Amino acid sequence: MDNTKDYDMDSNGRKTGVSENELLEGVKKGPLPRHVAIIMDGNGRWAEQRFLPRVAGHREGIHSVREVISLARELKIGFLTIYAFSLENWRRPQDEIDELMTLLETYLTREVKTLMEHQIRFRTIGRTEQLPNSVTRLIRKVEQQTVQNKEMILTAALSYGGRAEIVDAAARMAKDIEAGQISAEKIDEAIFARYLYTADLPEPDLMIRTSGETRISNFLLWQLAYTELYFTKILWPDFRRKDFLLALHDYQQRERRFGLVREQIRREGG
Repeated sequence: MDNTKDYDMDSNGRKTGVSENELLEGVKKGPLPRHVAIIMDGNGRWAEQRFLPRVAGHREGIHSVREVISLARELKIGFLTIYAFSLENWRRPQDEIDELMTLLETYLTREVKTLMEHQIRFRTIGRTEQLPNSVTRLIRKVEQQTVQNKEMILTAALSYGGRAEIVDAAARMAKDIEAGQISAEKIDEAIFARYLYTADLPEPDLMIRTSGETRISNFLLWQLAYTELYFTKILWPDFRRKDFLLALHDYQQRERRFGLVREQIRREGG
């Protein structure tokens, strides 16, 4: 596949006239992101379009999660972060929240074997202490079971907000300043980043958002400073392997300069 080729688009923004296998082989030849972050949006709209309860969209969205994780692992993408439940989501109807928590427990219980087989480490970021106790206990159990897995880190943002993460980081840093462990005069971006939930993760190279919304919705506000953003009209429950490949193909067409000019990048071999 010619990685610079343009394709016709359907109403959902999918390229047509190229097969999944062509895409896969082409993507394998190009530079792959080390870390992909995804806002999995559109579950509710998917269900409403089919006159189904919103939870049906969340259930169907699990199939998309599986396909994306599987392909990321196949392509040896080392880090995948998914926005599973935001702090704002706590304002949703209680019955929907309860269903989401049940789905999360079911997913983790069923998928831990797959995580182990494929050497995927599971971890979470966010104010997870706000989750139901049964969910928190299961999360900790799965995190512990997979902690030695080395091939990929799957991070679920749960009870998460980007602003809250920055506030929490500032609060932890302030305590260390008061304790004399760090000097306020020496604080820089690198030091501050150590206090974020994602301190041990590289910043995302690519962020994907489904459903046609073109905003980041309080997701990884600090970390997305130089991330390539990809927006698609496809609702999350319809997002499959080919759609992920299309996002990766799009990423490979971009020139990442990080504030430099092209000539500097050429000299540095970028």
